[in-house]
Amino acid sequence: MSTNTNTAGQTKNKTKVRMMAQIGMLSAIAVVLMLFEIPLPFAPSFYEIDFSEVPVLVGCFAMGPLAGAAIEFVKIILNLAINGTMTAGVGEAANFLIGCAFVIPAGIIYKKMHNRKGAIVGMISGTLIMTLMGCFLNAYILLPTYAKAFQMPMEALVGMGTAVNSYITSLFTFVVFAIVPFNLLKGILVSLIVLLIYKKISPVLHMK
Repeated sequence: MSTNTNTAGQTKNKTKVRMMAQIGMLSAIAVVLMLFEIPLPFAPSFYEIDFSEVPVLVGCFAMGPLAGAAIEFVKIILNLAINGTMTAGVGEAANFLIGCAFVIPAGIIYKKMHNRKGAIVGMISGTLIMTLMGCFLNAYILLPTYAKAFQMPMEALVGMGTAVNSYITSLFTFVVFAIVPFNLLKGILVSLIVLLIYKKISPVLHMK
């Protein structure tokens, strides 16, 4: 009996160690991907798409929503340590919440519907929730924080949006014509990439 207990304990410890290693590995990949940003024609230059949520979402599907949140957290902390912050950590906290708003709903739905349909439904739901969260946090936290950090009025930030997108004339239109399409596009692109690669790499993460 004690041998079985010891074996079960060792297996559990190995699983924890493997999960921690995978979280660290996926977080490191996510940080590297954050360095490759793509500017968008409809938004100011400080809104650029990166694909750092790809390894986060992969980890979320492979190990569960809590693991996904852990990867997102480690990614933000590592990026903060490497690149620092211009918003006293407020921007990084908001980015963590926006990222979690995407991967956690997707992970929860996929855990309940563990098939391709569940993955698709999860990613669509996560994209929509991330878009809503992004609108709220950008309008009420991120943009005001950036304006304060750079000592400029909100109108100046809106003006930066107007310079690249004539539909942006106020904070509301900034959200509608820059932040909404930004988050929708990011969610769609990340989802498509994960949909293409997950089946090929999941056996590695599950040690199969």
